[in-house]
Amino acid sequence: MFSSSKPSPRRKTTHNRTTRKASASKRSSSAIVHKKSKSSKKYFSRKRRKESRNMPLWLRNLLAILIAILFSYTFYHFFISPYSYRWKACDGRKEYGVCLPCGYAVHGIDISHYQDNINWDTLVSRQNEAFPICFVFIKATEGRDHGDAAFYRNFREARSHGFICGAYHFYNPNSDALQQANFFIHTVKLEPGDLPPVLDVESKGHNNKNELQRNVKLWLERVGAHYGVKPILYTSYKFRNSYLNDSLFNSYPYWIAHYYVDSITYKRSWKFWQHSNVGSVPGIRRNVDLNVFNGSLEELMDMTLK
Repeated sequence: MFSSSKPSPRRKTTHNRTTRKASASKRSSSAIVHKKSKSSKKYFSRKRRKESRNMPLWLRNLLAILIAILFSYTFYHFFISPYSYRWKACDGRKEYGVCLPCGYAVHGIDISHYQDNINWDTLVSRQNEAFPICFVFIKATEGRDHGDAAFYRNFREARSHGFICGAYHFYNPNSDALQQANFFIHTVKLEPGDLPPVLDVESKGHNNKNELQRNVKLWLERVGAHYGVKPILYTSYKFRNSYLNDSLFNSYPYWIAHYYVDSITYKRSWKFWQHSNVGSVPGIRRNVDLNVFNGSLEELMDMTLK
């Protein structure tokens, strides 16, 4: 039997359709509202970006001027100033591709394997008579176990062609100083007429100032005791003033590296000045370091081993 209270099927279908239409209408209204909200966000976002791009003209011009000044200064500092000496009027002192410092009669070079095979005959025969190369410093060792591949050949050729010769060690601040000294002694056999041994210090590595000074002193004393002469200390002007300015180093002949200047302002005593690293010398295909001695040729000979 069926209860008389049940709704008829037709009435139920009509009710369902009405419910679906209402739901669809709500979803449509929600979508429209969401779309409007999204469009509104995009509009205001574009508006804010447009407003941010509308920078005042005076501010844009100021920024452009500042950027131009910064670029010009950087370009001059790194690309023009270091090489400006090449365009200076040298008043008859230009030779070997650079302006030579005034007031120095004794010139020299320092070399290593970097210069490749040197034509020593050409180097001797094609020198400028007014500024002859008199001395040659030759790299011998580096650290505690690295010998320069061209040292023996360069030292032999320089001696046989009549140059006053010296040998230098490139110091590694992160290696044992005494081991480095002993390696140099084992490698370099100096003779009477040769210049004193040279210690080239360019970095402090992991050492603090006191550690660096102590280790450099160990090398100098060990090598000096072996050859019976005070070694030459090579370093840059700034490095010497920053890390090796202790008075204990004043007794060692100083070879100063200072480029792109017309004169030396160092107030203490010095013997050699490496004034350029872009010299062009006959017989040497690559650039080479140029040096002067602070004295006469006789005074340079007085420095040699006896």
